[in-house]
Amino acid sequence: MLKRMYISDNGTLQDGDKAEPSVCIYTAPTEEEKKELVEHYKIDEHTLNSALDPDELSRLEFEPEHVAMIFKRPRHYAAEDNFLFKVASTGVFVFHDKLIIVTADEAPLFEGRHFVKMQSIQDVLLKLINRSISHFLEHLKAINTLAGSIEQLISTSTENKHLLNLFTLEKSLVYYFNATNSNGVLIERLKNSAGKMGFTPENIEFLDDLTIENTQCREQANIYSQVLASLMDARASIIANNLNIRIKMLTMLTIAIMLPTLVVSYFSMNVQLPLQKDEPTSFWIITALMVFVTLVFVFFWWRRRW
Repeated sequence: MLKRMYISDNGTLQDGDKAEPSVCIYTAPTEEEKKELVEHYKIDEHTLNSALDPDELSRLEFEPEHVAMIFKRPRHYAAEDNFLFKVASTGVFVFHDKLIIVTADEAPLFEGRHFVKMQSIQDVLLKLINRSISHFLEHLKAINTLAGSIEQLISTSTENKHLLNLFTLEKSLVYYFNATNSNGVLIERLKNSAGKMGFTPENIEFLDDLTIENTQCREQANIYSQVLASLMDARASIIANNLNIRIKMLTMLTIAIMLPTLVVSYFSMNVQLPLQKDEPTSFWIITALMVFVTLVFVFFWWRRRW
């Protein structure tokens, strides 16, 4: 699917086919659209396929007629992802008067307050990276909130389900750390290639800000990942301890039921025993003995603080 946008006079992106400078967004391009990108815009087919590969690392390449860039961004989270926050790749191809963006899935690339006061395609390019960093930070806050909620459930749980959810969140944090680290290398390359990219002094200053924000995002993902990993054994022990407590309670309940049953069964045997059926108080004596044995066991249980 192809979507065309242009930079309006007030410095924002607007939908339409207005000419230079323009932004073309290809979402999950078809074979015909891929052929057009390769033949008409001279985009390398391998680079185009890499832009659609979620496992591709961020990179910057200079071609004769354009600059090819791949950066990492978080994928839109859905309920069916089951606590797994995924990472996607986005390809950006910078021409003299055009910016072509290729994504494998429909993503809110231009949402938020970032896309204002833009005058050139270089501004749009840097705002895209800035939006990706902000998106990572938003997801990290959500992951931290989810982890706190799951930890509260683990304190009373005897199932592995919540522990597996934490493992999934930890896996997501590792993906995010690798993605932000890869984007950090890309930003450094952009700074070193400022002349080739046509960056203004304002763009270079903005790149310095992006370096700081991306570093903070990467360190935050790393800290969250280390905290989850270091406490994972303790959380597994909590679940095992909760299960042991439940088993102990069931065992005590079984013994408490078994003792009075033993008393009744003993006096119900078809042998010569005291308190035969012709004794009028035999039933109440046996019942009292059964209650007494149960109370003795409960008292012993309470004194031992089991």
